[in-house]
Amino acid sequence: MLALPWLLLWIPDQAAATQVAAAAEVRPEPAHTDGHNISPVWREVRRGVPGVTTVKGVESNVLIQTQGDVWRHLHNNWVVVYGGVLIILVLVAISVFHLAKGTMRLSAPPTGHKIQRFSLFERAIHGIVATCFVLLAIGGLLLMFGKHVLMPVFGHTAISVAMQILKPIHNFLGLVFAAALVVMILMWAKDNLWDKVDAEWIRRAGGLIDRTHVPAWRFNFGEKTWFWIGVTFLGLVVVVSGVLLDFPMILAARGPLTVADLVHGIGAMLMILLSFGHIYMGTIGLEGTSQSMTTGKVDEVWAKDHNLLWYRQVTGKTD
Repeated sequence: MLALPWLLLWIPDQAAATQVAAAAEVRPEPAHTDGHNISPVWREVRRGVPGVTTVKGVESNVLIQTQGDVWRHLHNNWVVVYGGVLIILVLVAISVFHLAKGTMRLSAPPTGHKIQRFSLFERAIHGIVATCFVLLAIGGLLLMFGKHVLMPVFGHTAISVAMQILKPIHNFLGLVFAAALVVMILMWAKDNLWDKVDAEWIRRAGGLIDRTHVPAWRFNFGEKTWFWIGVTFLGLVVVVSGVLLDFPMILAARGPLTVADLVHGIGAMLMILLSFGHIYMGTIGLEGTSQSMTTGKVDEVWAKDHNLLWYRQVTGKTD
């Protein structure tokens, strides 16, 4: 009977020894681990070296995920800091430009004669993309800068509740945005192809500096640049990386997921920065431009000023 406690202690010790021996077959025992000096073991753990565990799953045998430290450094010290600085600089630049130049007026008073520029379907798709983009941008900026800017003002609890509400909305709207974005790209790709008249637009900087109007087809080079770089390239980068984050089981491993998160954040930040110029030109930057999306029609004077070649094409006029 006195031997029974020793037997009970010996059995788990033997089982543990068996597991250690099995682990040693996979990974050699670190050097200099005599006595209580196991610092080499912890150095391996901090480097993310896989260990032994009974839990099954991707990277479940890795105690410390080193990719998380790299992500935290890049996200907090680069994306957040420089992204915030760029947002302020772009907004200041647009404000200074508007104060110096003002709204670009039409060359003559509106005639009242309207020309159809966008169909109802085109405006609906643009409206879905634009609405989702604005809401996603606001949510993303709050998720990125909220704890740095708003938390000191509103407190930890209020920001935490806001984030818990915004995150699922952000994930759902992202899928709606993705579907509508693909439709919009296919819908307007042919109208945004390069044309030789775009060289004149580039040479004259779109007429923004000397406040002149440069002839163009349905979309000028500035709009084409926004379409191909801002909407198509950055939009698809944000969509693909966002889907991978929405469904993490696709990548599974934490390393690729941290890369997807950084790509998503940087791509979204660049898209937001470019959108400031697009929004400015479509609202207060150019007189009468906002009507093209609100009503689908533009005044004849506006069409001749900004898209003279397109105006002649749809009306058959040569003036």
